[in-house]
Amino acid sequence: MYFDLQPTLENDLIQIVPLKETDFEALYAVASDPLIWEQHPNKDRYQRTVFKNFFKGAIESKGAFIVYEKETGKIVGSSRYYELDEENSSVAVGYTFIGREFWGKGHNRALKTLMLDYAFQFVDKVILHIGASNYRSQKATEKLGASKVGELEVAYYGEPVKLNFVYQVDKASWAAM
Repeated sequence: MYFDLQPTLENDLIQIVPLKETDFEALYAVASDPLIWEQHPNKDRYQRTVFKNFFKGAIESKGAFIVYEKETGKIVGSSRYYELDEENSSVAVGYTFIGREFWGKGHNRALKTLMLDYAFQFVDKVILHIGASNYRSQKATEKLGASKVGELEVAYYGEPVKLNFVYQVDKASWAAM
């Protein structure tokens, strides 16, 4: 199985392309809004030095994307694939953030739909780690048909350990939606 963790994908609303080092300033312009991170376990990620560490981890993951709105070319946010597990036929999707101007307008769902549709060509399960206090993301994940399957202490790249809920979407249930 060859699962390219950084394909270019698009639908009518958005395009996702592999994240590059040169995307830092443009993506930080979106990520520098403290309200984006208000429910996230790492609430200070809007700060430049903290975001720089997050961005470094994204680049090193070789599975990260920058997301553009197709109509305007504006940067919507970022997401990534990580923890590809061929033995268990799973991959994780996460580290997602969306600029506030795109909240509630279908961009997050469009992003996750692209990513899950692509992933299910190669794996049977998609895992999402959601901060225990990130109710907004938990609700959005549940709307995708994901079920909470556990809890896990997660140490984000170079950041402190935080409690996360583990959600899972199965290929069969995704296909039935």
